[in-house]
Amino acid sequence: MNQRVTVNELAALVAAEVVGDGSTPIHRVATLAGADGHAIGFCGAPRYLDHLRRTDAGAVLLRREHLDACPTTALVVADPYLAYARIAERLHPRPVPDAGVHPTAVVAEDAALGQGVSVGPHTVVDTGASLGRGVVVGPGCHVGAGAHIGDGSRLLGRVTVGERCILGRRAVLHPGVVVGSDGFGFARGPGAEGWHKVPQLGRVIIGDDVDLGANVTIDRGAIDDTVIADGVKLDNQVHIAHNVRIGERTIIAGNTVVAGSTTIGRDCMIGGSTAITGHIDIADGVTLMGMTGVTGPIRESGAYASPLPAQPVRQWRRNTVRFTQLDDLFRRVKRLETVQGGAVATNSDRDD
Repeated sequence: MNQRVTVNELAALVAAEVVGDGSTPIHRVATLAGADGHAIGFCGAPRYLDHLRRTDAGAVLLRREHLDACPTTALVVADPYLAYARIAERLHPRPVPDAGVHPTAVVAEDAALGQGVSVGPHTVVDTGASLGRGVVVGPGCHVGAGAHIGDGSRLLGRVTVGERCILGRRAVLHPGVVVGSDGFGFARGPGAEGWHKVPQLGRVIIGDDVDLGANVTIDRGAIDDTVIADGVKLDNQVHIAHNVRIGERTIIAGNTVVAGSTTIGRDCMIGGSTAITGHIDIADGVTLMGMTGVTGPIRESGAYASPLPAQPVRQWRRNTVRFTQLDDLFRRVKRLETVQGGAVATNSDRDD
């Protein structure tokens, strides 16, 4: 059920300055275009000023420079989007299921369940696993033998946390997440023997306040552990291979793949469909634009990009042919430079 509070109460939550009627009751968040007199919206950029001028919202979060365009009560803040996130959590808290174990769940006798734990239908909690205070394990989940789920974390449904893996406090794992699947390790045998599986002996260690989107997969380490630090956020369908280490507060958008034994620093922002090769280091504070291919280390913070923009197909075909000719062109230019350099040297000798 949505909460109902006044503008003044919400302003106190986000340290906002109220310009207008602070006693207005607010029931929900909404877009500027879809808001009514009991909703709060936000204006985060100049392109939304036309919507702001026409809004029927009871209150709007905005920056001071947009105040003159606001026809209703304003909450002036430095970052309207961040303030909106905090207010949305206040007005629309996620429902918390009742504590207890569903009759269809299977919980090992030696599993440790903290106070207020909720275990949903058709979930399995294996031997030696432990669930901290207030943990919610939704329907169809599997918590492997010896795994640990920290206080206040939530597994929303069909989530697998593999054996001996560790999940920190207040983490949220969305449906379909798999933590602790085997890393992709195979040794090639001679002739027809084919590929021989290399046992994956490490764990996955996940810090506090981590959010894993739907169908994220994180492989356990081959010998050492795969480590996801505090505050990391991974979007849907991100794959993290074995022995990867991701630093604090890094955020990775959907469909990105990080190959094995790569280390990504703190406070990085990685766009969707990025491919990162294995056994490299990426510095703190790196931004990778969407669809970037990273094939070597990045040693300095900053923004990087590599994708080619879409082109008409005929132009793309011509450019593709030219790309295959670059090596030949390079060699021709080098030969010309050599010839010209020799000619200059000869002329210089003649002048002497």
